[in-house]
Amino acid sequence: MSSVKSISHIESAQPTSSAGMDRKIAKPPQRKKLVLAGGVLLGCAVLVATLLSVSGGRSLNVDSQRIATGVVSKGSFEDFIPLRARVTPAKTLYLDAVEGGRVERVLVEDGAQLQAGDLIVELSNASLQLSVLSNEAQVAEQLNNMRSIELSLEQNRLQHKRNLADIDYQIKMLTRQLQAEQKLLETQSLSQSQFDNTHDTLNWYQARKQLTLESQASDAKMQEAQLIFLQETSERLQNSLALSRQNLDNMNVRAPVAGKLSGFDVEVGQSIGRGERLGQIDTPNDFKLSALIDQFYLGRVDIGQRASFEGYELTISKIYPQVQNGQFEVDFTFVGEQASNIRRGQTIQLKLVLGDATEALLIPNGAFYQDTGGNWIFVISPNGDHAIKRNVRLGRRNSQFIEVLEGLEEGERVVTSPYSSYQDLQKLNLSSSE
Repeated sequence: MSSVKSISHIESAQPTSSAGMDRKIAKPPQRKKLVLAGGVLLGCAVLVATLLSVSGGRSLNVDSQRIATGVVSKGSFEDFIPLRARVTPAKTLYLDAVEGGRVERVLVEDGAQLQAGDLIVELSNASLQLSVLSNEAQVAEQLNNMRSIELSLEQNRLQHKRNLADIDYQIKMLTRQLQAEQKLLETQSLSQSQFDNTHDTLNWYQARKQLTLESQASDAKMQEAQLIFLQETSERLQNSLALSRQNLDNMNVRAPVAGKLSGFDVEVGQSIGRGERLGQIDTPNDFKLSALIDQFYLGRVDIGQRASFEGYELTISKIYPQVQNGQFEVDFTFVGEQASNIRRGQTIQLKLVLGDATEALLIPNGAFYQDTGGNWIFVISPNGDHAIKRNVRLGRRNSQFIEVLEGLEEGERVVTSPYSSYQDLQKLNLSSSE
């Protein structure tokens, strides 16, 4: 009986335990909020995607007061580039020390106006002075030896003339004597042997005369060649002596031309080396203009092209082919009258003409070109509430306008301010902050 009671007790207890385990637990309210928020975000994403697909790309709200705009218009396009040119002397002559030495006197200061021949600085060089004196002594000795040779040649020439004079005299006397003896021989007043002696003596003098004439001709020919050589050698020695003296004179540096001295910084007692630059002399009131041009225009710039500045005409006189930092240098000279109100070192705004003016569609030149390369531009809608990106083709440009080749129509408005913040955008929503 006890066992039955226990079983029944267990059975009666089981419903009570099962009822306790099947009790429902309430869900926390945060889960419902998360689900709701996720649905809202998903809906927003779908809406944004739909708007982007409709508008054709990303857009940005922009204050219309903070952008620059321009109108596409027809007009005359002037193909020119503005340049900033520097006024420089038209001609510059550099002063270099021909011979080195010690500065003894400085007679002028930097910036002085000089006349040709004005003394600038005096140098001294003891070794050069001794060398010049030694050279003078050697040249004088050589010239003296040459004079002695010339004197000897002249004496030899005169001796030949003297010998010929004596021989001619003897031949004349013997010819007269032989004629007299011929008469005496006919009257047998003179022996045959004596007559023959006189005849042989006359023949000997005649033969001697012939040899003397040949010797004189040969000596004269050799003397002529030797005299020419001696004269040339004498001239070279004289020139060498003059150069030595000129080197000594070069110790006194003078202005070779009239002009303004610049870059001159020399002090008394300073040692100057041979070939060292002392300064330069610029031609007075004669200027040229030098400008740097972007290498993009290297193929469009040539000698003789015209430029203008405040009514003055200039022409390109020299193009330096070296390109440095993406630029090359060009020199301009004035055509006709030179501007009187310019000075060395002054900066001047030039207008270099590259081609003739032509009629074209134009837009104002702006900073957008550097960001787009002229391949696209933002075009403002007729009502002015937005601007759409459009591909275009632009041509030549100057400081004011850019030539439009394709993609724009007359009267349309475009954004010309920088595009650095708009590179990946397709649309600008324009609004006013006022």
